Amino acid sequence: MDYQINNLYGYTEDYSYLDGVIHRTLEKENALDSIFSIIFIDNEQIKEINATYRGIDRETDVISFALEDTKDDFPLEKRVLGDIYISIPKMQEQAKSYGHSEKRELSFLTVHGLLHLLGYDHQTKEEEERMFGLQKEILNEEGISR
Repeated sequence: MDYQINNLYGYTEDYSYLDGVIHRTLEKENALDSIFSIIFIDNEQIKEINATYRGIDRETDVISFALEDTKDDFPLEKRVLGDIYISIPKMQEQAKSYGHSEKRELSFLTVHGLLHLLGYDHQTKEEEERMFGLQKEILNEEGISR
């Protein structure tokens, strides 16, 4: 497991607990030999990314850019998954509105983004049930509940 968190936002709370959440997610998906990054940004930056790459001109909480979307036919020693962008102000706003901790919300967004990098989606009801069920299972196993 090789990842880094680029805290471009300057988030000052301790987020070291993400290591356990990330490890459990990768372990469940047999993807411990993976490389990826998480970038903490602000609402304006994520709105710009959302508009540029998704054609949606509004802020969002998390956006993942999966590098494995293109299935190359050459094996790599490690899986290079991609990047996860998380809006810290949006995360804080959602934690407050949902009535749970920033730890829970940031953990949820991290697992959600990581599962997208690993090929999960929620375009159909079945995909959504599978992905959201796995997210809940991972967070519960880490002792991070609502």
